[in-house]
Amino acid sequence: MSRRTIGVVDYGVGNHASVWRALHGLGYRCRISAEPDVLSATDLLVLPGVGAFGAAMEALHRHDLDEYLKHRSRDGMPLLGLCLGMQLLADASSEHGLTAGLGLIPGNVEPLDQRRWHIGWNSIEVTKEDTLFRSSDGQSMYFNHSHVFRAPEEYQVCITRLERAFPVGVRRGNVVGLQFHPEKSQNSGRVLLSSIIEGLCR
Repeated sequence: MSRRTIGVVDYGVGNHASVWRALHGLGYRCRISAEPDVLSATDLLVLPGVGAFGAAMEALHRHDLDEYLKHRSRDGMPLLGLCLGMQLLADASSEHGLTAGLGLIPGNVEPLDQRRWHIGWNSIEVTKEDTLFRSSDGQSMYFNHSHVFRAPEEYQVCITRLERAFPVGVRRGNVVGLQFHPEKSQNSGRVLLSSIIEGLCR
């Protein structure tokens, strides 16, 4: 595997340490930064995130990273959103009032059905033929969230099931989002992370 350099977007709302450890453990160079010049010199961007959608979008805007991410991804830069980072790829979220997202993958973020939080391990089902996800069908991943990204079916790559099924992996070309935490999902997560990075950077 080549020594690719991964840029982790640092906007003050993210679990950068665990993402860095996972990427470093896979043999990647990692740059954690809020500086466009630093991020643009990498092969792929990772957008982590924990907390509330609105606060995260405000933080991105405060660091001038919202427009940067839109322009770079539309220019072909691979982008991977993790957990809240996946939700930020959406058009909007209803969490604490309607807030616009990055609009990189169509759909909206809504509360989970009948429960406040989904915490723990669940298996994922790959619903679309995609070489990035092929080896992860049926694998268990770690979740910690209270909202879901309701993307149109054409952008859904994998789902999980609670009261009903919902998308936990979405893709639109060079932009991918994962609702779960691959960096905390042991070997299953590491395998998927590597597959996505190598596939998008090919």
